[in-house]
Amino acid sequence: MKRSLSVCLALAAAALLARAPDSRAETVLTLSSWMPPGHANVAGGIMPWAADVEKATDGRVKVRVLPAPLGKPAAHFDMAANGIADITYGVQGYQPGRFLTAEAVELPFLGATAEVMSVAYWRIFKKYLEQVGEYKDVQVLGVYTHGPGQIFNNVRPIKTIDDLQSVKIRIGGGVVNETAKALGMQVIHKPADEVFSLLSSGVIEGVAFPKETVKSYNLSKYIDYATIVPGGFYNVSWFLVMNKSKFESLSADDQAAIMRVSGETFARRVGKAWDDADASAIDFMQAQGIEVDTVSPEFVAQMKAMTDTVETDWYADVAPLGLDGRQVMTDLRAEIDRLQAGQ
Repeated sequence: MKRSLSVCLALAAAALLARAPDSRAETVLTLSSWMPPGHANVAGGIMPWAADVEKATDGRVKVRVLPAPLGKPAAHFDMAANGIADITYGVQGYQPGRFLTAEAVELPFLGATAEVMSVAYWRIFKKYLEQVGEYKDVQVLGVYTHGPGQIFNNVRPIKTIDDLQSVKIRIGGGVVNETAKALGMQVIHKPADEVFSLLSSGVIEGVAFPKETVKSYNLSKYIDYATIVPGGFYNVSWFLVMNKSKFESLSADDQAAIMRVSGETFARRVGKAWDDADASAIDFMQAQGIEVDTVSPEFVAQMKAMTDTVETDWYADVAPLGLDGRQVMTDLRAEIDRLQAGQ
């Protein structure tokens, strides 16, 4: 039986469509995660962001958070740059001296929440820091901070500068290293994922961390004293980055969709998650029998006097990069003030 011309054409068209690529075909991006899955950074930041990416791209792009990291925390930036993972997050300070611009938000006593600091950081990154080129090998999806860093130890309450001496304190690197040295502290530079083993084995006697980590890293058994410094003893800069070639292989629409849920949107989300975790940390620590003390204004003034060259030293460090460090910090503090005022 002869087929009509219309039927033949319809069959031919169907065959062509069957062989053609589906414009809605799913792209799965791998994300290497090295923090506990229940941690605020992951559960409240990374995982919701991954869901946002899928929703924003109408399911064309999905982010698969791997069950185990593909390398050490310090290797994660280069893992994204080299395509070992499509997306990674991490701490710039784990590679000392490489990301000088990140140190702007790590200076002590900036006095803001993680949400405020993270949003202000993203705005200053786009205005000043991105142009330096430290991130040229990746697509930057976000820069952000955790909550104001504090001091925890199992030796003594920290009431004076002298109490800081001789206590072996873990730090994560970056500006806090210089701040701690200026205060005469005995510091050990190690990434966050090693803190539990270092504390439990007695290699270190304390740690510089945001408040929530005492719970999220199961440290309460090995911490007796929490020292809360108003405005933060330090802060830490974080990144969320993607392999540049992988990002550029996506359609323009999907690139734009991903950036809509990244950048400032992600900074606000992950910062709030960290703040929410910090907010419940004091009650948790007290319930665990940890002595929680807020240092006096006089102690803060003494710390500031002993660390006042840390910021001016940073001005000198970034000047060869073409940055006016003083202007950057003036604008960063202005952004922080605006955000704290609800603007």
